[in-house]
Amino acid sequence: MGHGHGHGTGHAAGRAEDRRRLWLVAGITALVFVVEVVGALLSGSLALLADAGHMLTDVGGVLLALFASYVATRPANDQRTFGYHRAEILAALVNALLLVVVFVYVAYEGVSRLLDPPPVQSGLMLVFAVVGLAANAVSLAVLTARRGESLNMRGAFLEVLGDTLGSVAAIVAGVVILATGFERADPIASLLIAVLIVPRALSLLREATSVLFESAPPGLDVAEVREHLIAMDGVEDVHDLHAWTITSGMPSLSAHVTVSDACLRERGVGPMLDDFARCVREDFGVEHATFQVEPASHQEHEDLGADHP
Repeated sequence: MGHGHGHGTGHAAGRAEDRRRLWLVAGITALVFVVEVVGALLSGSLALLADAGHMLTDVGGVLLALFASYVATRPANDQRTFGYHRAEILAALVNALLLVVVFVYVAYEGVSRLLDPPPVQSGLMLVFAVVGLAANAVSLAVLTARRGESLNMRGAFLEVLGDTLGSVAAIVAGVVILATGFERADPIASLLIAVLIVPRALSLLREATSVLFESAPPGLDVAEVREHLIAMDGVEDVHDLHAWTITSGMPSLSAHVTVSDACLRERGVGPMLDDFARCVREDFGVEHATFQVEPASHQEHEDLGADHP
């Protein structure tokens, strides 16, 4: 006895819009990467090189997000019963790891140059940093509207946001060097860029691993769900209650619900399943839920399982 609810049309349309935006951002980011590498080589600026390195990981990250978005549209089959939605989560995880690699490299180079700062052509550095900021601002505007739609898009947005802040840091360093001749401003700016990377990388890593470990969706209190279900007429027990996230925006839930025999005889299974589904949908925002209804008289035959709540 069960109830399920499938939904995919909205996600498919959303992913199509995400891909359009990601292609545009990938093109802009690749162009800025080339510009900043040229600028770093001509000016000798580590801050520009650090931002360019971040840009390179962003290009890879955005392309990875695009690939994951295409893979996630593949239909479910007998081997992949939930489809390929988790590809987006894996892409977000790889993006987080790439950010960690960039942080380590930039931090190492920044400390080295802080101890022994090489000469920097601040004028050139400033020009290329301004170009980078303008392009990053465009990319940020393209992704802003969709940043909350999926973990995949959130990862892409956070990377571009980091690039934008990195460009600002490079501009500030260029102005300081131009005005005062303090060349350590360049490695200081690169270290600031590295520091900005850390919280974004850790946040993305935490969210991606939470989904992969099938933790309860953020904001969903499993104990409260159990209380709501048990409070319904005829329900005597709720066990084997599980809640997880298939991919961003697709929370799922399953539970075994023990119902009194009298209530089952009076109402039947169908209406009760509808009530359970309506409860978790309206009170907790879970559209994809499956319930197994068990008569109270059969409870002694049900293995409640010591390892499952």
